[in-house]
Amino acid sequence: MSDLRKDPVTGRWVIIAPDRAKRPVHHEPVFRLASDRLDPFAEGNEGLTPPEILAFRSSDSAPNGPGWRVRVVPNKFPALRTDEELKKRGVGLYDTMTGVGAHEVVIECPHYEESLARLPVDNVREVLGAYKDRLLDLKRDVRLVHALIFKNKGALAGASLEHAHSQLIVTSVVPISVWEEMTGALEFYNYRGRCVYQDMLDQELDSRERVVLETADYAAVCPFASRFPFETWIIPKHHASHYETSSDAQIASLARVLKTTLSKLELALDDPPYNYVLHTAPFDTPELPHYRWHLEVFPRLTRVAGFEWGSGFYINPVPPEEAAEFLRNVDVPQNYGRAAADEPAVKVRKAG
Repeated sequence: MSDLRKDPVTGRWVIIAPDRAKRPVHHEPVFRLASDRLDPFAEGNEGLTPPEILAFRSSDSAPNGPGWRVRVVPNKFPALRTDEELKKRGVGLYDTMTGVGAHEVVIECPHYEESLARLPVDNVREVLGAYKDRLLDLKRDVRLVHALIFKNKGALAGASLEHAHSQLIVTSVVPISVWEEMTGALEFYNYRGRCVYQDMLDQELDSRERVVLETADYAAVCPFASRFPFETWIIPKHHASHYETSSDAQIASLARVLKTTLSKLELALDDPPYNYVLHTAPFDTPELPHYRWHLEVFPRLTRVAGFEWGSGFYINPVPPEEAAEFLRNVDVPQNYGRAAADEPAVKVRKAG
């Protein structure tokens, strides 16, 4: 039996329709790069990318050369640029502005590896630390308002290169999805005097139906109104509206939760393509009592088609309670993925 569910933050409705899972589906082949294709993100190929903005590298290595573990570079084909002057104008009833912003790539490891989950947890911690460092740096530009951090894994999720990487796009306006979250969270707070994300956590941790895993600092849950099969959110237990305010200890804890969550999804679903997005409050706002940053993971197991585009409804054939139970029961081997490198990395910024 189908079930309509309402997201308590945005007010968005979804349809949970288990019978849809029984329909015949033609599965597309998984596209992979040829093994002999040049990897521009691999160590030794630093000249194939723009000069690095930030890197975690060994103490005896030089910028834009080998010896790094995580490296941040400008996107070679950016959607937005910082070297533009912000100009706004109206064209009749339409509004337009110059494409001011930043578009950066976080290269997550020096060797060829598709999966962030198969990297050592210290490597994941450095990736998450790079996110924080870049947000703190970019928010100093008063033209920039909001940063969206996202990862596309696999061709079906939008990745053009398989080497593990994520991206950061900073805009001069707040994206509509984040605006809807913030507006819905504020309405909830004004009406009830509480943060909706804390209420969600309290209810999920009390019922345990949709909890994938829990630590002292975070909970990973399949949300009540999941748009996609096995959609999983990682929500901090401590209140913080801005990701960049996270402490080093909180980022280290998040690295373990993210690695475990992605590992469970990979093992349970045969290494699916997926996207994740990190939603955080705009740069120009103070700490917000009604909003909480969080990370949303979407395995790409179904397609968004005409009904979804036309109605705004999503159809999810896997109830989140079943998805969470399935993921809870997935055991991740202790040494899943690569072993940690022996030599610690240091952080190096671009000169100037």
